[in-house]
Amino acid sequence: MALKASRHIDPYGTNIEFFMNVTGERGIVVVHDTSGSGAAMDQGVAVVKIPTGDASGTVPAGLLLCDVVNKDLTQTHLNKFKDEVQVGSKVPLLRKGWVVTDRIVTGVSPTAGSDAYCDVNGKMRITNTGGLTKVGKFLSSKDEDGYAKVEINIV
Repeated sequence: MALKASRHIDPYGTNIEFFMNVTGERGIVVVHDTSGSGAAMDQGVAVVKIPTGDASGTVPAGLLLCDVVNKDLTQTHLNKFKDEVQVGSKVPLLRKGWVVTDRIVTGVSPTAGSDAYCDVNGKMRITNTGGLTKVGKFLSSKDEDGYAKVEINIV
């Protein structure tokens, strides 16, 4: 589980304009893919992806609010209770609000008020190493299960 149910989403804080063509778990920060403009609402080139490698120069699109799975839909169905969407579908992204997540880089110990940066794998960290982009602030430290409250503010 990457997100707990405790969250606040600003009334205009979500975005459902982008497609995602790879699998991913909710709670990670995804970035814009530079393959197309995506100016129209249903334009297939408006794609987000999980950052890989060097994160400098990547632009965060939002925090993934669902699991993106690759299932054979002739054999099974998507689990709507788990907020699953099929690879290649549109995904809901959080741009403004707060969530309780465990998608924090291993070994990082955030404190309330420390900045949250998008790391090279979509997880969050407290230090800006190598041109990472700030995505918000931590509102708490980690609990015993490794979850922390994070305010997301991607402008």
